[in-house]
Amino acid sequence: MERMEQRWMTTEFWVQMIVYALSMGSFAGTILTRIRFLEKKMDKHNGLLERMVAVEQSAKSAHHRLDKI
Repeated sequence: MERMEQRWMTTEFWVQMIVYALSMGSFAGTILTRIRFLEKKMDKHNGLLERMVAVEQSAKSAHHRLDKI
């Protein structure tokens, strides 16, 4: 039991825990950055879809006016 308690107190153990924590933080930061990039890309895509709907409605209206001529 004494040996197990000593293991928790060693410098090597705490250095390893700090390295693990930094690695996990770095990984989480990378994932969050990628998610933000994808959100921006989706916003651009959604904006394009909204513009295309407006263009389609305008074209439909133009076709109706041409049909009346």
